[in-house]
Amino acid sequence: MIPARMRVVIAEDRVEYRKSLEAVLSLESEFEVAASFPDARQLLAAAQAAKRRSADRPWDVALMDIAMPGLSGIEATRELKTLFPEISVVILTVFEEPHTILEAICAGADGYLLKKTTAAELVEQLHVIASGGSPMTSEVARKVIVLLRGGSDTRAAIPPLALGLSDRELQVLKALADGLSYKRIADMSNLSVHTVRTYLRRIYRKLQVSTSTEAVSRAAKAGLI
Repeated sequence: MIPARMRVVIAEDRVEYRKSLEAVLSLESEFEVAASFPDARQLLAAAQAAKRRSADRPWDVALMDIAMPGLSGIEATRELKTLFPEISVVILTVFEEPHTILEAICAGADGYLLKKTTAAELVEQLHVIASGGSPMTSEVARKVIVLLRGGSDTRAAIPPLALGLSDRELQVLKALADGLSYKRIADMSNLSVHTVRTYLRRIYRKLQVSTSTEAVSRAAKAGLI
């Protein structure tokens, strides 16, 4: 449950925009800017340090850009949600392509806002998070609806990351679907068998399955293999 005064963390590489977010939130008694970072790696490092100190979440809401140096906001969202599933992540970006929106949502984002959102609209949407909702600008909501109504076209529009899989994980999963052994997959990919097993554990976790058969079946239904 998110408290009345929400602790917000910001990950945004543009200094001017980051400072403007801090200024907007500082004017609102319901919010506290608990931390602000120029990239996602620093945010994750702080989250990992907090995890080592305590099981309690360090923030209530994360405002996350997508295009940041070193690590994308989508991948950072996935990793942050692994550390603290209860932190609400709101993507705040210029990207409004349908596949990017779906990638972010499937990575664990609780909301998706465009940077052209006004300060008043941003505050209003953060109140949506506080009430248990999922903030989304109207343009984004329309695109999601169109995709979900697209039938077979929707499958073609969803890239591997829409199921949370990296390119390497998808490669391993495809090889598994072809009936290759762990040893053969390792040799083909220039990996150790131990690394292949690590990738498979990540795949199982992301697809929420417990066997290779289930993983292959789910990926096939999504049109990925």
